[in-house]
Amino acid sequence: MAGINELAPILKTTTLTQQLFIWTVFLGLTLASASCNGQMKTNLTKDTLTTQKITTSGQPKVIKNHFIDQYPQTYWFVQCGLQDKSGNLWFGTTADGVYCYDGKSFTNYTRKDGLCHNDVLCILEDKIGNIWFGTRGGLCRYKPTTDKSERKSFTNIPISANGGGYTSNFVWSIMQDKTGKIWCGTNEGVYFYHPVIDLKNDAPVFKLFLNNDSIINKNNLKLKVVQKIVEDKKGNIWFASGDFEGEGICYYNGKSIVNFKPDDVKSFRSILESKNGDLLFLSQHKGVYRYDGKTFTNFTEKTELKNETITAALEDKKGNIWFGTDSNNNNLEKEGNGGTWCFDGNTFKLFTTKDGLSHNSVFCIIQDRDGNIWLGTRNTGLCRYDGKTFTDFTE
Repeated sequence: MAGINELAPILKTTTLTQQLFIWTVFLGLTLASASCNGQMKTNLTKDTLTTQKITTSGQPKVIKNHFIDQYPQTYWFVQCGLQDKSGNLWFGTTADGVYCYDGKSFTNYTRKDGLCHNDVLCILEDKIGNIWFGTRGGLCRYKPTTDKSERKSFTNIPISANGGGYTSNFVWSIMQDKTGKIWCGTNEGVYFYHPVIDLKNDAPVFKLFLNNDSIINKNNLKLKVVQKIVEDKKGNIWFASGDFEGEGICYYNGKSIVNFKPDDVKSFRSILESKNGDLLFLSQHKGVYRYDGKTFTNFTEKTELKNETITAALEDKKGNIWFGTDSNNNNLEKEGNGGTWCFDGNTFKLFTTKDGLSHNSVFCIIQDRDGNIWLGTRNTGLCRYDGKTFTDFTE
């Protein structure tokens, strides 16, 4: 079986999603081999810790727990986040579960507390205040409670074509539309659940979206590995198709599914609807495409972002658009390129570790109610930008 050193050349030529998939297979084979030989020494003992409230003298920090020692640190990062209605900030990571920041300290929730998996791919707060986590091991829901035993607040939700199996179905994306319907993009396709209609069922039952003969699907799309789902201002549902299936950009108008592949690009990682109604689509390798309702144009083709790997996007309250990029040098001790770019409508400004960024590989960008920009990076890094200075929350 290949070792970590042997995998390195392969990983350098693959995309982020492919890297995650390779490491999933590698880790599974490693653990299985150790178990079969009767020599499996659990390096996961830290995963049995109780929920931690983490603070330090002065500045609170995100403490990395290193649950999976075999997983290289360069592939640990903060990859999703949101601020809930109570003002708490939630951040999902690739190996350390999820962190909740209440403004004073971080609370770390892991598999021990009820998460399906410590690799958290997406987060949603629904209309009644539940927090949903899409993970590499399925979907779970967290109900905020005043009960001291907060572990009881997590519920694992089966979401699979065969009715079970948390470990086989990655939940890449999650969204709640204006009607209250919750959508999930998974390895096996897009699923939905309507809590408004199914109020009596506390254990949600998700249905496969395409398992409906009334949907017009001329291109026989599968909608697998959908990495982002967005509802636009008109109520259309947009899907960004990821690496493995390569179906490009799709949207559902209530009757049929329409498919686009601008410049024959088939793989997209995210979608952002700007305040003016334009949609921005982040491709895997070809930059950002803008759709004005009629035509697609490559938004970054003639900019300094042309050759960057763009991983995340946010439009802030002032109308600036932020882009996170992945450094071509994943070494924890080196800067490489990458960083985060801010576009004010006319010019791009780059921020890197020289300005205070925790790492130049940025995978998550959110804005809090006070207008601060939070950036999740490689090496489980997290920092906050207040418009003038960066504050690093990384251990």
